[in-house]
Amino acid sequence: MIDVNELRKGVTFQIDTDIYKVLDYHHNKPGRGAATIRIKARNLRTGSTIDKTFNSGERVQDIRLEYHTVQYLYSDGDLYYFMDIDTFEQPALSAELLGDGVGYLKEGIEVKLTYFDNEPIDIELPTTLDFEVIEAEAAVRGDTATGVSKKVKVETGQEFNVPAFIEIGNVIRIDTRTGEYVTRVQN
Repeated sequence: MIDVNELRKGVTFQIDTDIYKVLDYHHNKPGRGAATIRIKARNLRTGSTIDKTFNSGERVQDIRLEYHTVQYLYSDGDLYYFMDIDTFEQPALSAELLGDGVGYLKEGIEVKLTYFDNEPIDIELPTTLDFEVIEAEAAVRGDTATGVSKKVKVETGQEFNVPAFIEIGNVIRIDTRTGEYVTRVQN
C-alpha cells in the first residue's frame, strides 16, 4: 500500500480490480481542514480516464510491473502488434489502451511494453522521435520576425505545430511527452 501523497504523474496503482496510471496530480491544502489530492488517471485495461479526489492520508494498492523492450511491427485496424526483442512473442494492444501514443508509432521503433500479471497494459515511448513531414501549410512571407508557427502532418498522420521554415520532406524531432517540436534533423 502507498500513501496517496506519493501519487505523481506516471505512477501506477490499483483500486479494486482496476489498474490506473496517474496522468495529472494536484495537491490542495486549504486554510482549514485536511489536504486533498486530485488526480486524473487512465484505466490501463479499458483506456478510459477518471478524475478522483483522495483525502490526505488515504492509501491505495501499489502494483509490481514488468517491462520488456519490444519493436512496433504494424497495425491491423484497431490492434497494434509488437515483437518482444528477447522472446520474439508478438503481443497486440488496442488503440484504446495505447491512447495518444498511437500517433507516434511507426514501423521499427523500439518501446517499453508494460506487463501486469503477464498481461500487456501500456507502452512507454522514447523521449523524442524523428518524423518526416509529408504535408505543410504555406508560410506567410515576411512573417519570420516573430515566432510564427504552422501545422504540419508527419508520416504517421499526426499533426504538430512547428516553426514556419519547416517544409515538406524535412525530418523533425518531436518530444513524445508534450507533443512539441524540438528541432529539425539533418537528413
